[in-house]
Amino acid sequence: MRVAKTWIFPILRILIFLAIAVALVKLAFFAAPDAATGSVAAPTGEVVEPQVAVAVGTVTNDVTVDAAVEADAASTVPATLAGTVVTVVVERGQVVAAGDKVATLRSETPQEALVAADGTVTERAPIVKTAEVTSPVAGTVTELPVIKDQEVAVGDPVAKVAPPTFHVTGSLAADQLYRLVSRPAEGTASIQGGPAPFACTGLSIGGADAASGAPTAGDGGDGTAGGSSGQSVTCAVPGDVTVFAGLATKLTIPAGVATDVLTVPLTAVEGAAGKGVVTVVGADGAEEEREITLGINDGTTVEVTGGLVEGDMVLQFVPGAVAPQEGCVDPTTGEVYC
Repeated sequence: MRVAKTWIFPILRILIFLAIAVALVKLAFFAAPDAATGSVAAPTGEVVEPQVAVAVGTVTNDVTVDAAVEADAASTVPATLAGTVVTVVVERGQVVAAGDKVATLRSETPQEALVAADGTVTERAPIVKTAEVTSPVAGTVTELPVIKDQEVAVGDPVAKVAPPTFHVTGSLAADQLYRLVSRPAEGTASIQGGPAPFACTGLSIGGADAASGAPTAGDGGDGTAGGSSGQSVTCAVPGDVTVFAGLATKLTIPAGVATDVLTVPLTAVEGAAGKGVVTVVGADGAEEEREITLGINDGTTVEVTGGLVEGDMVLQFVPGAVAPQEGCVDPTTGEVYC
C-alpha cells in the first residue's frame, strides 16, 4: 500500500496530465480534416471597421458655457473744472438718478492789473467759474474720494456710482470658438433655482474688454474671464430680471441651425471646421481618403457642404483614432471626457 501511494498514484496523475496536454495541443494546432471534403478548417474571421452612411439631417449648433452673474462696473464721476470743491451734496450709499448733482466746483483765475497812461494801477477781480458735477448714470454712490475745499484737476474722480444692472460672463474653450462661425446678438441664460431662462442681450465675444466687467456690445466674442482661450463671452441681464452677483449660470449661445443638410459624425472627420478629411468606402470595399468642406456642428454631428453625396459610406472613426468608450461621451455637448 505504501508503494502504491508513493510511486504508482503520482505516476498515474502525471500520465493523465500529459495525455490532456497532448490532446489540447492536437486540437489547437493539428485539426482533423473534414470527413466530407478532406479539408482542414482554418480561421476566416477578419476585423471590419464600422461604417456610416452620409445622411440628410438637421444640425443645431448651440454652444453652452459655464458663466456667472456679475455686477456692472461702477462709473466714475469726473471733475469738469480745475479748482476747489465747494460742496458735496451726496453721501456714500445714496441712490442717485442720471443727471443728479453730486458736487459743485469753483475756480479763480487772477487777472493782471490795468496800468493807465499816467501810471495809475487798477487792480482787477479774479475770473470766477463754477461747475456742477452730475452723475452720468443712475445707481448707488459707492465712493466719494473728495471733501469740501479740496483742490481737483479736470478728470479727477469726484465720486463713483454703481448702476443697479448686471451682466453674465463666462469663458469659452478654444475649440468652441470654431463653432461660432456666426456672431449672435444674444444668448439664453439659465440659473438653477432662479428665474426662468431669459434672453441675455448685447452679446459680445472678446478679450480684455469683455472680461473687465461692463458689456462691450458689438464686440462679438467669447472670452476667458479666467479661461485658457483668452476670450470671454459677456451679455447684459434685462432690467426686469432679478439676479444677484455671484450666481452660477449656464449661458447658451445659438450659433446657427442647418436643416435638411448632409451630415456625418464628427468621429468620422479629421478636422472639424472649414475643411476635413474622411475615408470613403467604395462598393468594392476599397478605401479612399477624401477632402470635404464643413459647415456647422453640434459637437457630435457636422454639416457637410461639399465632397460627399447622400448614401456615401465612410468609416465611422478616423483611421488610427481610438473610438470613445461607451458612456464617455456627453450627450449634451458631444465631448469625450474619458
